[in-house]
Amino acid sequence: QVLLVESGGGLVQAGGSLTLSCAASGGTFRTYSMAWFRQAPGKEREFVGAIDRRGYNPYYGDSVKGRSTISRDNDKNTLYLQINSLKPEDTAVYYCAAKTSPPWSSNPRPYNYWGQGTQVTVSS
Repeated sequence: QVLLVESGGGLVQAGGSLTLSCAASGGTFRTYSMAWFRQAPGKEREFVGAIDRRGYNPYYGDSVKGRSTISRDNDKNTLYLQINSLKPEDTAVYYCAAKTSPPWSSNPRPYNYWGQGTQVTVSS
């Protein structure tokens, strides 16, 4: 059983930055395509970005493109998401997800494992 645990969320002022981490255990992290999604109250789960198994060619959703960086450390079994220039509309629960077969997807359905989420709140 794969366990994903997010951390790093919290309350941040608009314009600030935040780095989220997702620690994986119980599986073969280096073989998974990984992604970040977020969900705000009353809204659907939204694709934030994804990265392939080797950590090449990260891809970002339109809402965070140009101010975010996704990376991974396969030796530490950890996925990261840094968001800069945070806005109140970035407020959401952020989830990491693992897909055991390539490629990654912007659709949440194909992902096999999910973390419990970490809350990010951006104050104006």
